[in-house]
Amino acid sequence: LFRSKQWYQRRVAITAGMVKFDVRQLRYLSREEFRCLVSLEMGMKNHEIVPSELIASIANLRHGGCYKILRDLVQYKLIRYDHRNGIRGYHLTYAGYDYLALRSFSNQNVVYSIGNRIGVGKESDIYIAASEDGTQYVLKLHRLGRICFRKVKEKRDYLKRRKNASWLYLSRLAAEREFSFLKALHDRGYPVPEPLAWNRHAIVMKLIPGYPLSQVNEITNTAKVYTKLMQLIVRLAQMGLIHGDFNEFNLMIDDKEKITVIDLPQMISTSHENAAYYFDRDVECIRTWFKKRYDFDSDDRPYLSDIICETPVDVEMKASGYTKDIKDDFENLSLNKPKEEMWTDMSDEDSEDSEEEEDIEEEEEIESESEEHQPDSGEEGDKSVKESAVETGKSEEEKENEEKGTEEESEEETEEESEEEINNKSYLPHRDKERQKKSVHQFTVYQKSNLSKDDIKKKVRANEAKKRLKQSRIKKEKSTDCDSALIPLL
Repeated sequence: LFRSKQWYQRRVAITAGMVKFDVRQLRYLSREEFRCLVSLEMGMKNHEIVPSELIASIANLRHGGCYKILRDLVQYKLIRYDHRNGIRGYHLTYAGYDYLALRSFSNQNVVYSIGNRIGVGKESDIYIAASEDGTQYVLKLHRLGRICFRKVKEKRDYLKRRKNASWLYLSRLAAEREFSFLKALHDRGYPVPEPLAWNRHAIVMKLIPGYPLSQVNEITNTAKVYTKLMQLIVRLAQMGLIHGDFNEFNLMIDDKEKITVIDLPQMISTSHENAAYYFDRDVECIRTWFKKRYDFDSDDRPYLSDIICETPVDVEMKASGYTKDIKDDFENLSLNKPKEEMWTDMSDEDSEDSEEEEDIEEEEEIESESEEHQPDSGEEGDKSVKESAVETGKSEEEKENEEKGTEEESEEETEEESEEEINNKSYLPHRDKERQKKSVHQFTVYQKSNLSKDDIKKKVRANEAKKRLKQSRIKKEKSTDCDSALIPLL
């Protein structure tokens, strides 16, 4: 409840810098002052508060005087001085960011003068601009971070994997995304404003002669306009996109009832996990508005499940919700291939699964045989033990000699196998470890049964040889297939 005076002064400065847009000082700024603004912007890539020493080193002015220029820029409210946790420095305000964008537009001969503000939203401000010839344009300045819409980082995926970023950087990303969507849709004949230029957080586009649908009280052909709006929603879905905020505030209509769609940075892909929810929300916004304002109700409405994507624009624009897996499927998909080739990968997977099942069945059979060979409890067990002791009654010296011979033979065999595996091109150590684990498991299973060591080794080698033959056959079958098999998209 109790705040300090510095907190209130800081809050007033932030709101003043975010709302006011005074261009009169722009014509009087020198090259050195713009150089300091650009150096501060470069320093903010890695610093939340940029020290004055770093700004001076980046600006590298010939005659010095960087500290005096920074004090003047603070008076113009283009930058702010701040100190947190013992760190003292400066950071850009929205006014300074506006000046940098307008400077680049003036150098490109796109914008010559700025007029009144014609629109205010939770994410941007819209102004009238004009070229040197006098043709009027629209200047849209993205201003994310307002108190009414602070959950941008949660609701939008501008940052992707990053966690923290300044509001200026988020505004830049939003403007870049909207400019790319405007250009892609305008080239395909969709009714959106024609984009002309983009720099930092600002977009210049052509002026639309019309009014927002929220300010229109009467429409001559309500049914016709309603069907047009539903067709626009369907056309976007056919391109693989969903507007996400398709309502009366983002629709412009002229005297001839021609509609244009605005405000596109929040567009998502139809492959988004919540695509059906956003699509239905756009449709319901139009239905409720027409019922509320024009007393028009209709049961005719589109559904996302009934729409087929014809031209995937979301692939080119990398819209939110579009993953790399879906992109790979689109790139690998070819409709000219027959159905038999499309299912070859599935057949290979089924063959691998069947091989694993056969190995499991063999192990179960071996365990069942070992259980049959094992003696029962009681007197019969004692008799079988005595008989086995009589049959294998040998001296300890003979047993030791046999064990030494078997160890030498096993060492020679392992050396030969290792040389063969090294010469083989398809040698992979992780596969050999898996083979060792399987062979050890088989050895323990065979050891439960009353078999000699030589018989156990022979059976283990035979099983490994069978598996190698199966793997070589699978490799030959895969090498014969020239074209890569495709998984159909359902």
